[in-house]
Formats: sequence, structure tokens, C-alpha cells
Amino acid sequence: MQTITGLYDDYSDARAAVTALEDAGVSSSDISIVGRDHDGVETESNAGEGAAAGAGIGAVVGGTGGLLAGLGMLAIPGIGPVVAAGWLAATAAGAAAGAVAGGAAGGLIGSLTSAGVDEDEAHVYAEGVRRGSTLVSARVDDDQADLARSILDQNRPVDIDSRRAMYREEGWERFDADNPDLTYEEIVRERDRAKMYRPL
Repeated sequence: MQTITGLYDDYSDARAAVTALEDAGVSSSDISIVGRDHDGVETESNAGEGAAAGAGIGAVVGGTGGLLAGLGMLAIPGIGPVVAAGWLAATAAGAAAGAVAGGAAGGLIGSLTSAGVDEDEAHVYAEGVRRGSTLVSARVDDDQADLARSILDQNRPVDIDSRRAMYREEGWERFDADNPDLTYEEIVRERDRAKMYRPL
């Protein structure tokens, strides 16, 4: 199995990527979505059975199908409240339930790295979610990896190297769970700043 991951500044792009993965035959149980609670995301889905159940994720109101029907709320130290579903959300939530402060961030990064994501990239992904982006990750068989990567690439993901460089310009090195949660206004500023670094 391989883990194919993309970070999206626009939640609708992340949602489209999830739907396209499911339409291509990737099981909902092998897809995850984790993003900040913003832009009305909290009203778009109906929560919480499956991977989210029993993992400390609260209910979300609304209706949709597939993985997105399992969206729920989770608080991750250093990131803040997120809307999440899937194996990665369940793993991070499980880590949060049994960990001291900061442990859930290790759970998010640890979950990604244990699934084969490069640790340096996992830190960028976690920081991206902290700053308002949405993470989509799919565990797929080797013969589905190119298809999954293509689907994620078709939905306008962040260039991870450019994003890392943007963060490092301000002195950032690694995700730190002890950082305070960003306010809504700070997240809006981060999104606007990120747009300046994206190709048209």
C-alpha cells in the first residue's frame, strides 16, 4: 500500500478530490480529510459513524454521501478545531484521547509518517491544516497509486515545496503543537497570503 496525500487551500477542491477518489473505486475507509472548521464546512455533512465513532469526534449537521457523510469535529492541540473523517482522523483522535497536551499533533504527524509520508512533509501538512488548509490522504494499493495521485493533482493541491519555502521565510522549521490556535481572522490572513504564492 501507498499513502497519497494532498493539501488544499480551498475546501471545495479537497471535497472534490475525495469524491473523485471514491468515484474511482478507492474505498471510503482508505480516504481521510482533515481541515479547519471554516467557510460553512460544519453545516455540510452528517456525522459520525465508522472511523469517527468512538474517537472523540462530535456530530456535524447536514447531509451528503460517502466519506463526507462521516465528517465530525475534533480538536488537535496546536491546530485547533478541525472537521475530519476517515482513518487519519480516527488515528489522530485516538491519540488525542489518550495523550497529554500536544500528543494529538504527534498523532497526526505520527499517523502520516507511519503510513509512509515523509516526516518533513508531514510537518508541512500539519502546519498547513493549522493555517486553514485541508488535507486529503488516501491509502491505496500500488496499482492504484498513479490514479490516486492524478486525482489529487487534478484538484488544485498546494505545491508542498513552495508552501514549505513560504513558511520557512518567516523562520518556521517544524510544526509545534505548543503554538496557540489561530483565530479566524489570522486564518483568513494566512489564506490570502498563500494565494500570493500560488501560480495562476
